[in-house]
Amino acid sequence: MNTSKFFGIALMGTLLLSSCYQPDVVMHTNISDDSWTPCKREITYSNVMPRQMRDSLWGETSIGWSHPLPECLNVDAFMSTHTEIGKDDTVSTTFWSIWGSAEEMSEQIPLQLNGTRLRSKASLKKQFRWFHTNYIFTETFFCVGDTFKLADTLYADKALISYWFTGEPNLVKGLSGAEASQKLSEIEPAINRWLNDNLLAVGFDYIVNHYESIPSPPVSKERFVELHDSLVQFIIAAGDDLLSFKPEDKLHAFFHSDAYDIFFNDETTLGKGLTGELENKLNIFWFNVPYTLTMPGTVIDAGNGSLQADGSILYSFTGERLIPKDYTITATSRVTNIWAYIVSLFIILIAPGSMLYRQKRKMS
Repeated sequence: MNTSKFFGIALMGTLLLSSCYQPDVVMHTNISDDSWTPCKREITYSNVMPRQMRDSLWGETSIGWSHPLPECLNVDAFMSTHTEIGKDDTVSTTFWSIWGSAEEMSEQIPLQLNGTRLRSKASLKKQFRWFHTNYIFTETFFCVGDTFKLADTLYADKALISYWFTGEPNLVKGLSGAEASQKLSEIEPAINRWLNDNLLAVGFDYIVNHYESIPSPPVSKERFVELHDSLVQFIIAAGDDLLSFKPEDKLHAFFHSDAYDIFFNDETTLGKGLTGELENKLNIFWFNVPYTLTMPGTVIDAGNGSLQADGSILYSFTGERLIPKDYTITATSRVTNIWAYIVSLFIILIAPGSMLYRQKRKMS
């Protein structure tokens, strides 16, 4: 019988291959001081083209062939696309759109999780300072922590949860390596319990919702629900390693029946359904789309991002950062107003002549 590992390494490996955890998927936002095209957003992703397809398109640089689209992308948010073949059979596709404002751009965010579009709110502010103008861009991606039935704050303090998933606040600042390791070792068990309990809850609820599909259940649906706490304690008490844990074995031991095996067989409809439910919960951990930002002028504050050699800013944008709270990126750049220097120089140059002219008129 082909059984799933519930939330073990087999399922996680499958998710890793099928989800949006791909370093070659990048979202780039370009903010310009051009009032006609102030905001441009593009997504670029790539993969390797099958050799037969490459041979049939030899010599071409732009093609209409559509390679597999990552599940995290919502291409309806884009107006234009371009696909080209690069080195080593790599096919890259870029989608892009130009928006009249940051607010309009954020309303059409091109990223999604489990088929649901992520939500964000962006703004672009200008601060005129005569000799220069500051551009302040901010985009906040809304929290998706409600994906999980059990709140993480039931297992640890908010600050600990936030640090684990986002790195903020920095709870290991000033600590030695040994002290930082000790701090992390205190947080990790709580996070593991939170995730384990949530995944167990998914499995339990799924069985309850499909209980009528069980041919000869050892107990009634009502009794199964009543035994929830006892079953969870039985599973936890076993202390099995997460990667080797098989829920069907625990249900065998607890109910002395194999009636629930159909939920853990990937060849059955119910088994596929449960695996899909678990995937929806775990997909958030595989979501990883590097976010790059280009600002007009010179960047003077990259926020929580890192300034790159080409002048762009790179932000780590992962699903984990959306679990405890909203995730905000912000950057400030400065554009020198050359015309202001010219005007100022002109005023300085004509000021003495203007004074002499007025004095001459008074004397005449």
